[in-house]
Amino acid sequence: MKKVVTFGEIMLRLAPKGFLRFSQATEFDVVYGGGESNVAVSLANYGIPVDFVTRLPKNDIGECALMEMRKRGVNTQNIIYGGDRLGIYFLETGAVSRGSKVVYDRAHSAISEIKPGMIDWKKVFEGAGWFHWTGITPAISQGAADACLEAVKVASEMGITISTDLNYRAKLWNYGGDREAIMTELTSYCDIILGNEEDAEKHFGIKPEGLDITTQGEHVKAEAFLSVCKQMMKKFPKAKKVITTLRGSISASHNTWAGVLYDGSTMYKTREYQITDIVDRVGGGDSFMGGLIYGLLTYPGDDQSALDFAVAASCLKHTIKGDANLVTVDEVNKLMGGDASGRVSR
Repeated sequence: MKKVVTFGEIMLRLAPKGFLRFSQATEFDVVYGGGESNVAVSLANYGIPVDFVTRLPKNDIGECALMEMRKRGVNTQNIIYGGDRLGIYFLETGAVSRGSKVVYDRAHSAISEIKPGMIDWKKVFEGAGWFHWTGITPAISQGAADACLEAVKVASEMGITISTDLNYRAKLWNYGGDREAIMTELTSYCDIILGNEEDAEKHFGIKPEGLDITTQGEHVKAEAFLSVCKQMMKKFPKAKKVITTLRGSISASHNTWAGVLYDGSTMYKTREYQITDIVDRVGGGDSFMGGLIYGLLTYPGDDQSALDFAVAASCLKHTIKGDANLVTVDEVNKLMGGDASGRVSR
């Protein structure tokens, strides 16, 4: 099987233990993760050959991030070095009616200072069949946006399937770049587009017709997003599939979770999962994307099975502490088959 390549930033995550607030914390749990590195870990867990490409500082903290990828079976040989620091984000985990909070400390990180020409993309893409990026990377800096554009152009020239998770982040895009123009050009190269209603609206001004998503609560209807999918395909004619995750927020601890996929003629939708007593929802979208790429590679021509796998995989991620999804194919298949008992496996 040809390898998958992902490109983006891996960060140091610091979080107070349990559900403590920042002001209560006297120590922090350490995790390494990021949108594209999380996808890479998922794929490696499923047995898919995968490369993660980034820029790391040549210091002990950068080495820790590198070791995290290596121990999960992700190839790191195409990572480049430079800069002085790894980006950091602080996470305060919410509960019940109190939402989680993220504080970024990633200015002047190694990857924010990346420039076009630093990565030999033709070499990186040797033996690759798939390239994945997210909307987080071009939001970091103009240099990161330019490097991402350089990558999608080379991948497109080489006939590689390109996917994106649009991943709008309100606390990023502060360097003065034209978000809509940058994201429109990058997304125009994509075959597979994942995004929710906020991503579509914030990046491209595309909204569900006749629906105010902020009033939906737990009752998120898949059919309401057909108009978003159609508008996305009209704007991006290269896209073969547009996918949306459907998260209903009952509380910070209890969400509903489902997904839809539109291929230009048929709209597929999954069952709705009730995710109660959430352990960690960070990385939920990344785990969906990792499951989707695996599903599309494993079940060619069967979009329903690919979508079902992605939703089940990301449902399980909500039970795992940390950024990355550390479940196996067998565990996902078990949940897909209807076994949500959580009984001890002996």
